[in-house]
Amino acid sequence: MRIDIVSIVPEIFHSPFSNSIIKRAIHKGVIDIHVHDLRKYGLGKRKNVDDYPYGGGSGMVIRIEPVYQCFSKLLSERDYDEKIFMTPDGKLFSQKYAKYLIDKKNILILCGRYKGIDQRIRDHLISKEISIGNYILSGGELAAAVVVESIARLLPGVIQNQDSILTDSFQRESFIAPPIYTRPVIYKGWSVPKILLSGHHKKIKDWLDQKSMQFFKQKSDF
Repeated sequence: MRIDIVSIVPEIFHSPFSNSIIKRAIHKGVIDIHVHDLRKYGLGKRKNVDDYPYGGGSGMVIRIEPVYQCFSKLLSERDYDEKIFMTPDGKLFSQKYAKYLIDKKNILILCGRYKGIDQRIRDHLISKEISIGNYILSGGELAAAVVVESIARLLPGVIQNQDSILTDSFQRESFIAPPIYTRPVIYKGWSVPKILLSGHHKKIKDWLDQKSMQFFKQKSDF
């Protein structure tokens, strides 16, 4: 899988892509990530990528020309299964959509900044708009990194214990992982539930299923 990311602050990706799961996926050759600096396609000597919004209002808006030029170059080199824009008013990202994306060959992600991007980019260049939550960040870079990691950890060979993935929250519909415990049995008077120490596999499974369902019903937004 290849993922191309377009951003005006590409250096943000250095840390998340140089550690842990994503680093392992890159080294194993199961994912190929390329980050492109949108300013290279900026206008004039200063490589401007933004301007004031028509109709007034505060904030700056990313212009369509640099995004179009960058996309045109990338699209001339390969076809993309999805052209994603990270935006807080997009469709909420989910484990289900992450599983959908792992079957794709090429994905292009645009990270917004400032007040947003020219609507014509969204109307004509983007195939999917994604949000990681109903809150505002300074840009789409951290959100894009979240999406990339959620995809990378599902790719074959990245996480050695595939059973671990199958028991993650949201991996199955209406499923939240139940509580987990490890040694010691008692710490500062806090004990591991006796059922987990009983060795009775059916009772343990029933207890875990009950807790999972309880957690799922309690899940709600702030």
